[in-house]
Amino acid sequence: MHTYTGRIDCKVETEDYIYLFEFKRDESAEEALNQIDDKDYALSFVADSRKLFKIGVSFDSEERKLIGWEVSESN
Repeated sequence: MHTYTGRIDCKVETEDYIYLFEFKRDESAEEALNQIDDKDYALSFVADSRKLFKIGVSFDSEERKLIGWEVSESN
C-alpha cells in the first residue's frame, strides 16, 4: 500500500483489527518498526475504530530465515 511517505510492505485487515507489517533483510525488527512510525504509515488509519498493530519483521539473508519481530499496538 502506497502512502505519501513510502510504501507499507504488508497490510492485513479484519473486522476488528488492522496489521501493518514492515519487513527488513539483515536489519533489526526494531528498525522495521521504527520505519512504520518514522514514515507515519499508521496515519491513514487514525479515524478507523479497529485496533491497529504495527509489526516489524527481520530476516537473515545468509541463514535464510526469520530472526526477529517486534509488535507495537496503537489505538
